[in-house]
Amino acid sequence: MLKRILPAIVALCAAASICAGCASTWAPNSIPLSEQTQWRDQANAPLVRHVETITGFKRTKTTMSGILQYIVFGKSSAETMFGSPTAVAVGSDNRMAVADMGRSCVHLYVPAEHRYRRIAEAGMEPLRTPVGVAFDADHRLYVSDSTTGAVQVYDAAGEFLLSLRQAGAAAIRRPTGLAYSPVSKQIYVADTLAGRIYAFAPGGEYRFSIGGSGEQTGQFNFPTHVAIGPDGSIYVVDAMNFRVQVFDASGAFRSSFGHHGNGSGDLAMPKGIAVDAAGVIYIVDTLFDTVQFFNLSGDLLFAIGGRGSGPGELTMPSGLFLGTGNRLYVCDTYNQRVQIFQVTGSAPHE
Repeated sequence: MLKRILPAIVALCAAASICAGCASTWAPNSIPLSEQTQWRDQANAPLVRHVETITGFKRTKTTMSGILQYIVFGKSSAETMFGSPTAVAVGSDNRMAVADMGRSCVHLYVPAEHRYRRIAEAGMEPLRTPVGVAFDADHRLYVSDSTTGAVQVYDAAGEFLLSLRQAGAAAIRRPTGLAYSPVSKQIYVADTLAGRIYAFAPGGEYRFSIGGSGEQTGQFNFPTHVAIGPDGSIYVVDAMNFRVQVFDASGAFRSSFGHHGNGSGDLAMPKGIAVDAAGVIYIVDTLFDTVQFFNLSGDLLFAIGGRGSGPGELTMPSGLFLGTGNRLYVCDTYNQRVQIFQVTGSAPHE
């Protein structure tokens, strides 16, 4: 039997090789909007509107090489759809990376090239539990794998470069949230088990750490996510202390806000975080199924979301990313999608 099918396999592989230059083109798999979902202020002015929902990526042009790849290797198109998206990042050229814990991969999409790549390995090592993603200024992609204790680094094409496993003398234990600072030119890694934030140069050189386990100012109890402010300040979700702590670019403590509770403005299960140029802080709360907006003093300004599966509704959301023009990307994890919102310039920040 093998002797009969082997020539056919060889021929198909040869044909696939010949067609390799005819790469497929890709696009986000978007759900059409059936209605316009908006949130308005007390004067009825629009503050936030839902603009798009993405459930994965799809081929828009199927080439012979794509068909042959499926025949030879049996790759399912379901693998390009989101399973449990937990983190999202958008690069300066609008490339998007989505960490998908359910698929044990990262979805990388480059719209300028209509190119998609499913990243499921770091060299010879499979990704196990990818939970964080970030791009640096050169479009290198950083992926935190919380199970293997590594931050995996890829080049702009998605090719594996190196693994970060040590922060000085300390082994990275459970990396989760990632953020790149264009001000300090550093990558920040939240190590949830160690209760620390580590700073690295883009080439992987360890710079310094912030924190240590505890409840005092500057200490963390399960830090999970990191964001960078316009001035390079470091915002850390100190999850089990139910607060956000703010540090300057060198790691010196500046301020904190937040407390545990089950009402608006409280923090119950805080996760993803972002900060805009006006000083508005966006925080996902997984238990509330919302994104809450705070000012720099920690006062609640606004909230969007609510439990459900309709446009603008969320179920167990996790990571988020604020792109250019205040476009907000939210990982709606249990709904297996990334929702995109437009925050207008009239959003409150006083």
